[in-house]
Amino acid sequence: MSATKPQRIHLAVLALGGQGGGVLVDWIVELAEHAGWTAQATSVAGVAQRTGATIYYIELVSPTPGRRPVLALMPVPGEVDVLIAAELMEAGRAVERGLVTPDRTTLIASSHRAYAVQEKMVPGNGVADGAAVLAHVQSQACRSVIADMQALAQQQGSVISASLFGALAGCGRLPFTQDDFEAVVQRSGVGVQPSLAALRAAARLAREAGPAPRPAAEPMQTAPRPLPQQAAAPALQALLERIRREFPPPAWPWLGEGLARVVDWQDIAYGQEYLDRVGRLSARGRSDPAHMLSIEAARWIAVAMSYDDVIRVAELKCRGERSARLRREIGGEASAVPDAIVGAEEYFHPRLEEALATLPRGLADWLDRTRWLKAWLAPRLDRGRRIQSQRLWGHLQLRLLASLRRWRRGTRRHAEVQAHLQRWLASVEQALPSNPDVAVELLRCQRLVKGYSDTQVRGHSRFNSLMQAAAQVHGRADAAATLALLREAALRDADGLTLQAQWQLLGLG
Repeated sequence: MSATKPQRIHLAVLALGGQGGGVLVDWIVELAEHAGWTAQATSVAGVAQRTGATIYYIELVSPTPGRRPVLALMPVPGEVDVLIAAELMEAGRAVERGLVTPDRTTLIASSHRAYAVQEKMVPGNGVADGAAVLAHVQSQACRSVIADMQALAQQQGSVISASLFGALAGCGRLPFTQDDFEAVVQRSGVGVQPSLAALRAAARLAREAGPAPRPAAEPMQTAPRPLPQQAAAPALQALLERIRREFPPPAWPWLGEGLARVVDWQDIAYGQEYLDRVGRLSARGRSDPAHMLSIEAARWIAVAMSYDDVIRVAELKCRGERSARLRREIGGEASAVPDAIVGAEEYFHPRLEEALATLPRGLADWLDRTRWLKAWLAPRLDRGRRIQSQRLWGHLQLRLLASLRRWRRGTRRHAEVQAHLQRWLASVEQALPSNPDVAVELLRCQRLVKGYSDTQVRGHSRFNSLMQAAAQVHGRADAAATLALLREAALRDADGLTLQAQWQLLGLG
């Protein structure tokens, strides 16, 4: 008589680096082995910088006295009982690989997003459509438990691995009780109480038929805040009163945001320059009842004036609110214990051009002309650096770079940006009398210029292409629409192929 066939359960876990996928897998293995089951876990590591998740495969076999089961090393499409994805797009990729099937698979996934490199590389909004992915993965699973597991864990002071483990407990696909799950966490001895709280909350969510999950809110769109009645400093109060006195009310929220941005970037005097620049355009656009010229000028002049440079990057990395944000994002003991040491390794790869940009213009130009000195400096500066900002020497390096802010107006980069601003705003003023819509589109073209180093160079190249296109379509009835079309094409990909195709389609020279 043949022995009874043992029960086999196949699980796959897709998790990004730092999400605790290994901890979650260890918990599942310990859960099964403590109950007398055979368990095996394997993994295939993903690529760094969020181009892919690590795929863990766990196979559980019920007790087989006197026999040693043969276990697989990788999940087989169509034979996965439980798929756990620690991020929404990873759930979508699991469906593409055939690891989620309507007749068998229970899908447990977090609806939050951790953006992939491909999404971040797009100059515009490259974020994939989360709603479409969510609907698709739900349609492909036998049962789905989808919620923002990361937010749920953070609310309990824990990490996402605990909430995913709790959802696994609550979904009922494993032949173990919730007490068994909780005992695993208790035996781990690390962050026990927050992890148990996250586990119980997620288990409750998995058992209850709650509202349909929704993807995270659109991160690229935020409503402007109303202009505050009272400024944080007396000197700023005068600038707020100037906004109310000289500018149309529809532009006030944008002017308030822009003023806060440029003052934070440099100083109050720089904020006065910002209002001067916006005011010159706003005074000429009062005939428009929607005041689009004033609104777009307030928005994009602020962006242009508060450009990214090495000084700004170092300053932001030194701020206390950044440290607090990192603690919140890490969660667990990092956020629950104020005295816990949180380390951050900052990656810098400055080129010779970035170093010259922080020098006075005359000195930078001289160095640029001195070829032998450039050849000697380039290999010594153009290399990657890792700075541990929680250590004294690392923090002092960042502070030293940030302290250059007071001399920023005399740097080569600042002079180049001011020249760009003058040319750009002159083209806007030139277009304004004949076609205000073109003037508005020219203001919006500043969206292409961002970042520093190679990113900034590519953005400037596309910006210059659009300025060239504006000259070619000058006087045409569809000039504004053509510029808008070209701008959206330029924002669509990092290598500029879409812009080139649109350029040729429109027959521009």
